[in-house]
Amino acid sequence: MRTAVTTTAFLLAPRPHPLHRLPTCVILGLDPRIQADGMSGYVYIVTNRPHGTLYIGVTRDLERRIHEHREGLVPGFTSRYGCHRLVWYEEHFEIGSAIAREKALKAWNRAWKIALVSGMNPGWDDLYETFL
Repeated sequence: MRTAVTTTAFLLAPRPHPLHRLPTCVILGLDPRIQADGMSGYVYIVTNRPHGTLYIGVTRDLERRIHEHREGLVPGFTSRYGCHRLVWYEEHFEIGSAIAREKALKAWNRAWKIALVSGMNPGWDDLYETFL
């Protein structure tokens, strides 16, 4: 009988809430890796040719990142498929919202992505020179 009372007392004893062990930024739903500094960010689409292979990325420094794609400085998808033509970009006030937008765009089907690019850049021109 004593065991039952002890077990019940243990279950009723106040315990710290699991969220008390987490940093405040996590409790509030903020990821310090992407929200802390309030810096701007860009979501962009590069391609190898009009209506060709599309790559969607996110960066804080669009000029530097597109330069890296154009020069093939970073091995990966864009260098393998020759995606170096900047055909669409969007600026965000915070990098966190840019990352969220990138993830959303990557979930879109191809036709929606093509319509997005065509809406801003009907000729699928390389916007890198105009961005500078």
